[in-house]
Amino acid sequence: MQFPTTQMAYSTTFFTPFHDFTQFRTNPPIPSVPFIKTCSFGSSNSVFFQHHGFSQQTTSSNLPRFLIKHKSFSLHARAATEKTIYDFTVKDIDRKDIPLSNFKGKVVLIVNVASRCGLTSSNYSELTHIYEKYKNQGLEILAFPCNQFGMQEPGSNLEIKQFACTRFKAEFPIFDKVDVNGPFTAPVYQFLKSSAGGFLGDLIKWNFEKFLVDKNGKVVERYPPTTSPFQIEKDIQRLLAA
Repeated sequence: MQFPTTQMAYSTTFFTPFHDFTQFRTNPPIPSVPFIKTCSFGSSNSVFFQHHGFSQQTTSSNLPRFLIKHKSFSLHARAATEKTIYDFTVKDIDRKDIPLSNFKGKVVLIVNVASRCGLTSSNYSELTHIYEKYKNQGLEILAFPCNQFGMQEPGSNLEIKQFACTRFKAEFPIFDKVDVNGPFTAPVYQFLKSSAGGFLGDLIKWNFEKFLVDKNGKVVERYPPTTSPFQIEKDIQRLLAA
């Protein structure tokens, strides 16, 4: 179905913790944004704007077309903010405060992760490979678990840590579970989104959306969920060499 090139208002649904997936709440409507060109949002079975909410399984075949683009969003950091990621302190998976200033001078890839997503295995495997390859050259990967998309990260912090470290041998830092959209959005994600607005505005679209941060703590690239870590490798190399 093609939408006309006019402004339209929309809202995004997120699950509340019910076992019945037919029950959900609706976030306050997001302000309307202009559509630059006619675009398709995929079939009525799309996981993002499905008529009855998110589907329970997510694969590349049923993701909306705008998530399947393997091209990174073109970004221009907003000049209005002088902040960097170093201005924020977050809690790690063990609930200890970690100032992000600890990562000064590093190239940082920030990812919202989930354990039960169709994108989990490929992303965790590739993130682990990329981290092992470049960690000694100055790369850090910061993983933030989030349960807002299809309730696909329901476990405790301990369960999430065991899953990532045992199944995928992940050695990169994993942090406390956060919200990345809505009224309880973690401050660091408010900053990331305000620095790099993507398609449909600032919303994080799904699990495994990625932000690439340079050695000065500034967001330089934002990638949709289905952009694999391997596809980001050249951008990582470029920033490491800078």
